[in-house]
Amino acid sequence: MATPPSKHQPLAELLRPKTLGEVIGQQHLLGEGMALRLAFESGQPHSCILWGPPGVGKTTIARLMADAFDAQFITISAVLGGIKEIREAVDQALNARDGLEQRRTIVFVDEVHRFNKSQQDAFLPHVESGLFTFIGATTENPSFEVNSALLSRAAVYVLQPLDAESLKQIVLKAHGKYALPAIESIAIDRLIAYADGDARRLLNTLETLAIAARQEQVPEITDAWLLKVLGERMRRYDKGGEQFYDTISALHKSVRGSDPNASLYWFTRMLDGGADPRYLARRFIRMAAEDIGLADPRALRLALDAADVYERLGSPEGELALAECVVYLAVAPKSNAVYKAFNEAKAFVKKDGTRPVPMHLRNAPTKLMKELDYGKGYRYAHDEEGGFAAGERYLPDGMPDTDFYRPVERGLEIRIAEKLRDLKDRNQKKN
Repeated sequence: MATPPSKHQPLAELLRPKTLGEVIGQQHLLGEGMALRLAFESGQPHSCILWGPPGVGKTTIARLMADAFDAQFITISAVLGGIKEIREAVDQALNARDGLEQRRTIVFVDEVHRFNKSQQDAFLPHVESGLFTFIGATTENPSFEVNSALLSRAAVYVLQPLDAESLKQIVLKAHGKYALPAIESIAIDRLIAYADGDARRLLNTLETLAIAARQEQVPEITDAWLLKVLGERMRRYDKGGEQFYDTISALHKSVRGSDPNASLYWFTRMLDGGADPRYLARRFIRMAAEDIGLADPRALRLALDAADVYERLGSPEGELALAECVVYLAVAPKSNAVYKAFNEAKAFVKKDGTRPVPMHLRNAPTKLMKELDYGKGYRYAHDEEGGFAAGERYLPDGMPDTDFYRPVERGLEIRIAEKLRDLKDRNQKKN
């Protein structure tokens, strides 16, 4: 029988998966034959860092790993803990290793990017000795925040935000297992959009709704009631009633259409409606790659920098960097030539099959390979006139020449097009 969420234990904790099969999402790591699944099945734990946004299962995976290897599980917060907590973890690990049960220990460091140098120095020898297995969780790029010695001893697994279908499964799981009222489908869609890939945020919001629904004896969580209860946190993204994805579509199309004022307007509307700035930062990175491309390669770097500034400053200060980014993207020259070329190349390779690499392009690191003519006849471009081996061919034998990449006459791609035309002329003259 379904029961109400506990007064003392959050719904997110009550629904935490107890087995690997219960984990929703992260199939690129946990699916059959995938890296983390194989790590679980190996019988031998290894140190690792779980890198991903909040609420995607980092702590859950660490706990499940401890269960899988019957290991003592010790948690340290890199924010609240210090040398004292590390020493206590070392003592517990020694007791577990040398005790009657001779158990392994897994030390889970939450927000490991906050570990300072002295903490990492105190931690490292015990990872090296194998006294315990280290698992770190971080929302920051570990290559920037974790020292190289510790990083070199840990595999890095990148977790992704949960997609809408995964979040919907979580809603259904919560509804089926606990006493939650029926939820209108449009309300589920709004909850999923609000969660923005974060299962913990979704479950905390569901718990708030469940408590309010019991108090008010509401038979169904409707979209209107949802907005009334959660107020500003769940506002519509515009007064006309359009949904979240309509609004991000308007923002993306305003940038693509080179309208900085409309871009700023929709960007501000999304912030005002409660959109996660990190989500917007990710979209800006996508826009820079998809809609601007090589017409202005600086756009992608600026989008990445804006995302990094927001991570360092947070709201509201970091939002200015995102505003600067969206204006730059809007006024930058536009090209989807690389985007189209990539899609065409993927489609071609998928239907064409596997062609052998021409002999002159093959690597020849051994004497036998050289004897078999690997690499024979290759012309080193740097030794050729103008750094270009005119007439040399780099596609597989028998494959027709193709122009996947067709630069547009905008921005830097004007110069790229000129360069490609010149190289093509030189090839034709050589042939």
